[in-house]
Amino acid sequence: METMLFSPYTIRGVTLKNRIVMSPMCMYSCDTEDGKVRTWHKIHYPTRAVGQVGLIIVEATAVTAQGRISARDLGIWSDEHVDGLRELVSLVKEHGAKIGIQLAHAGRKAEVEGEIIAPSAIPFNEKTRTPKEMTKTDIEETIQAFQNGARRAKEAGFDVIEIHGAHGYLINEFLSPLANKRQDEYGGSSENRYRFLGEVIDAVRQVWDGPLFVRISASDYHPEGLTAKDYIPYAKRMKEQGVDLIDVSSGAVVPATINAYPGYQVPFAELIRREAEIATGAVGLITSGWQAEEILRNGRADLVFLARELLRNPYWPYAAAKELGTTIPAPVQYERGWRF
Repeated sequence: METMLFSPYTIRGVTLKNRIVMSPMCMYSCDTEDGKVRTWHKIHYPTRAVGQVGLIIVEATAVTAQGRISARDLGIWSDEHVDGLRELVSLVKEHGAKIGIQLAHAGRKAEVEGEIIAPSAIPFNEKTRTPKEMTKTDIEETIQAFQNGARRAKEAGFDVIEIHGAHGYLINEFLSPLANKRQDEYGGSSENRYRFLGEVIDAVRQVWDGPLFVRISASDYHPEGLTAKDYIPYAKRMKEQGVDLIDVSSGAVVPATINAYPGYQVPFAELIRREAEIATGAVGLITSGWQAEEILRNGRADLVFLARELLRNPYWPYAAAKELGTTIPAPVQYERGWRF
């Protein structure tokens, strides 16, 4: 049958062979703690390319050493990181997938030694350190770090850049009134709280003309936090600034109880897609081919992002194709395994 899941999708001249995206997931596998690509990364990501994933987005990659989630995160804060990333890009593309990278700064959720920074001096919870409130200089330097990361991503040959504005990390902290108590132009009103992300987008766009995604947390799961409706004007602004797709996740800016179930975040992607008229990616306990196909056919999102399911099964696209009654190409080395 004709499927949407296995139909191509083109953004700014970059064509994905299908609508399946591997979500960025931290691997904490840089055992050298210098942010450089290791053997693990060179096996992990190309395996999903062999598995016929259309777009693979590399894990949260720190734009500053200080902004790592953990000391074992990948980094893009130095030109010394480019060669390893370039090799990783080549390995993935060799097997027919496109590859993106998520540029990130952990903010107050950084678990590295030394000073950590955030929009306000508020810890994530009672067990975490209190960050330093960012000065204007800190803000300017961090925006420059995102731009430098985008330039290095271009040098490494990535097809897509995603800015990490979700899950309680630095950009999300600026956006949410729960984490941002500033009294200057970067805090207070929703427009001011957006300013940091807006300036990051503009800085990245100065050096990057390819597809640009932003990952958001569309709900803070808190009565005084942001909801998906609050993200509609943000999404419209992102579109005006040249963002091509919003990767719609949720939560983690403050501790919260989340009632997770299959597809629980899809309505957020659907709402933003409809109201802001921008392409979205749906994520969150998507595990079957029919579930993914339904999301696309009903216009709830443009791409389907899989995370844990692709950890469990790097070859999920083949299983989804069988479930949907269609066939997809396989590497010649694997063809005998997909003859039924």
